[in-house]
Amino acid sequence: MDFQHRAGGKTGSGGVASSSESNRDRRERLRQLALETIDINKDPYFMKNHLGSYECKLCLTLHNNEGSYLAHTQGKKHQTNLARRAAKEAKEAPAQPAPEKVKVEVKKFVKIGRPGYKVTKQRDPEVGQQSLLFQIDYPEIAEGIGPRHRFMSAYEQRIEPPDRRWQYLLFAAEPYETIAFKVPSREIDKAETRFWTHWNRETKQFFLQFHFKMEKALVAPPGQAVSVGVKRPPSLITGLHPSADSMPPPPPGGIHGMPPGGPMPPQMPPQMPPPGALPPHLRPPLPSDM
Repeated sequence: MDFQHRAGGKTGSGGVASSSESNRDRRERLRQLALETIDINKDPYFMKNHLGSYECKLCLTLHNNEGSYLAHTQGKKHQTNLARRAAKEAKEAPAQPAPEKVKVEVKKFVKIGRPGYKVTKQRDPEVGQQSLLFQIDYPEIAEGIGPRHRFMSAYEQRIEPPDRRWQYLLFAAEPYETIAFKVPSREIDKAETRFWTHWNRETKQFFLQFHFKMEKALVAPPGQAVSVGVKRPPSLITGLHPSADSMPPPPPGGIHGMPPGGPMPPQMPPQMPPPGALPPHLRPPLPSDM
């Protein structure tokens, strides 16, 4: 027989499968898959009748073997009837009460205004560390409520344009309004002795103190101690430093607060530039001005 000009034919093959053969092969593959994944004995719609055949109680169909029934369960008709049955049961089922959620009662207070406050700037005399002490008065604070505080970034607030050089310290206590203080955006020292809060229940006052971290450590030259926090005034005239030798001589009438004829401390001869080179407020008074 000549297989050369048959459509789709090839020598040694059976030719192109028909549609019935393809469907039969598909059902067999579905049956094998269903046998591996489905336990037919737990299917509520599977029933074996007295004739030895199998029935689907949901779709009212007959099947000659288990494979045919399993292939039927994967078909469109059986799946559609399953969806309809589930929707009907859900509609007829009594409404189940939803699990009760834990409700947190939000306490509502009538705002009575802003609290009084006092801010004190401080500097540690030993290390020169700067600090701020806040005292907030809450004389009418609600019973069982404690003051709270937190730091807020400049990008969290919506009152002023954001500026990374500043941050905000907020204080809140019902029924008072929340107040905020604008402080420099520097790193806060969280050490135990550098950051503390205290709530005085008797006086109804809340205290908070925090220190800023030192930005640069002062380095003392060899053999000399550094005096932190003390700044020497700059010289008024270049090359002229304030000392006892450079002070102008006392006026002829004596020093203010001392009798003119009283004993005067010995004066060294002044070494000063001519009077015309000094500013008016540093020139010694003349006898005609007394």
